[in-house]
Amino acid sequence: MNSILLADSKSSDVKIKYFLSKFSDKVRIYPPGSCPVTVQLSLLQAAKSQTCGKCVPCRDGLRQIETMLVKILTGKATVDILDQMKSLAEMIRDSADCAIGYQAADEVLQGLQAFHDEYIGYIESGECYGTSGQKIPCVSMCPAHVDIPGYIAHVADCNYDKAINLIRRDNPLPTACAMICEHPCEDRCRRTLIDAPLNIRGIKKYAVDQISADKVEVPKANPLTGKKVAIIGGGPCGMTAAYFLSLMGHKVTVYEAKERLGGMLMYGIPNYRLPKDRMDEDFRAILSTGNIKVKYNTVVGKDISVRKIRESHDAMFVAIGAQVGKKLHIDGIDANGVFSAVEMLDRIGHGERPDYEGKIIAVIGGGNVAMDAARSAVRCGAKEVHVIYRRRQEDMTALASEIEAAVAEGIELHLLQAPLRVEVDENNNCTAVWVKPQMTGPYKEGRPTPLDNPSKPEMRVACDVVLNAVGQDVVSKPFEEAGIPAKRNIFIAGRDTRVESMPGVFVGGDCATGPATAIRAIAGGKVAAYAIDEYLGYHHTIQNDLDEPTLLHNNRVPTGRVNIQERSSHERKRDFEHVEYPITVEEAVQECRRCLRCDKFGCGVLEGAAE
Repeated sequence: MNSILLADSKSSDVKIKYFLSKFSDKVRIYPPGSCPVTVQLSLLQAAKSQTCGKCVPCRDGLRQIETMLVKILTGKATVDILDQMKSLAEMIRDSADCAIGYQAADEVLQGLQAFHDEYIGYIESGECYGTSGQKIPCVSMCPAHVDIPGYIAHVADCNYDKAINLIRRDNPLPTACAMICEHPCEDRCRRTLIDAPLNIRGIKKYAVDQISADKVEVPKANPLTGKKVAIIGGGPCGMTAAYFLSLMGHKVTVYEAKERLGGMLMYGIPNYRLPKDRMDEDFRAILSTGNIKVKYNTVVGKDISVRKIRESHDAMFVAIGAQVGKKLHIDGIDANGVFSAVEMLDRIGHGERPDYEGKIIAVIGGGNVAMDAARSAVRCGAKEVHVIYRRRQEDMTALASEIEAAVAEGIELHLLQAPLRVEVDENNNCTAVWVKPQMTGPYKEGRPTPLDNPSKPEMRVACDVVLNAVGQDVVSKPFEEAGIPAKRNIFIAGRDTRVESMPGVFVGGDCATGPATAIRAIAGGKVAAYAIDEYLGYHHTIQNDLDEPTLLHNNRVPTGRVNIQERSSHERKRDFEHVEYPITVEEAVQECRRCLRCDKFGCGVLEGAAE
């Protein structure tokens, strides 16, 4: 779904954004894959059926807009129709005698602005621009659009190698995602109509636990094309692009600043969540495609220039991630004992564990990095760990399971507390963090805005070490100097990751979207690979022929969800060993058989599947 477009007039920005977000919310309640233009038509028809018909704007105007929408959806309109719709909707909104006509016309105007590209897509190509066509909720919600019902069926048949290869068709990091994916695929699982969503991540983890990814042969690569592609960054985004480009037949060189592949997966996520040896399984499989060369310990912009890389390759993909922590601008932040949580996790990833024995640690932030830093501090011997966050717990961006695990390990949450300053002693060593209690205010971008609570005084949280986890940033300067445009250190590119001002240059992942999740970075790498292939003059397909799994009738008997069990908090907080226990074959098969197979039964049937 497209981002909301704002009006040129600054004075109307807030009002327009508010109304557009209301219309976008109506679109979101429709099933995944719904086209916003189709939703626009259905909302208009619902409003039209409720009008009394006494005033001309409602009686005739809404009918005319309906006719225009039908023409657009059937590919019988030209771009001029959008201006006609806008003028007519404005007239209806301003002259209708009741709220029905006003609201219907106003929503048409909101839709024209918020989903302009979708309208243009129908007019120019007869189809919605990238927002419809996938009606299977789990597949639609997965950023990489993995065939989830298919690989679940393979796991049910105990064909684990086929399940892994089916995942690889869209995501070459099945092991990493099995460990740490935030599983958005489960958010709209239709199984919730009966009992609870499938444990999709748990099923994937069971598959990679039965056979490691590097033991499953990758698809055969296409014949070599003679084209050379440079990828800067060996994290999930860069290595995903490398995998697909290699299978397409292009020669790929990956420039990696560290001594191992993985980026933030390797150096930002602690071993207790994602064991490093398991992650290497994915990368060994990717490198086995045969057309990838990795140059380790190579900092682009320092050891080799961006321009030199571009000039020696047919295309270049920048996927450097966001691997430095943002600085919190409060007094005392430069005191001794104040560190970036990202840098602290990076040290641990390199095997250098800080000695926090007997110390009190304060972590500022509410995301996954904050939770990782806090839980790692416990494992490094901290006496107490406090997480300071200026919003409510339900507003934290960390996974709910991570927050729950942190609390179970004895970490105290200081919610609705905004950090004011770091207290220091005469030697500039930090001794405490002072906070101001907050209260929730109006919603902004989906979350209530925190506001100072005037009735409550400032509070002191004593500590020996402060870990700043308020966000991550991109080291964009060397690339900006080479001509890649950026805004606030985030690279600017088109939908297909292409940098318009520099032919043959593409950007993706966190450095193009801002800090996000591993599966979103993987999705960005997949998009980039196909865009680069098209730029090089090809339209490759990747051979990944797999047998159809056994089709079982969907089981609608209410059955309890199988959850992954973890080691006790008392035991696991003493080390960095993996916290999750494997599920059993009986649990895995039971969970797989809960799948309703929306791809084969009911309203989610794919085109041609019912023939």
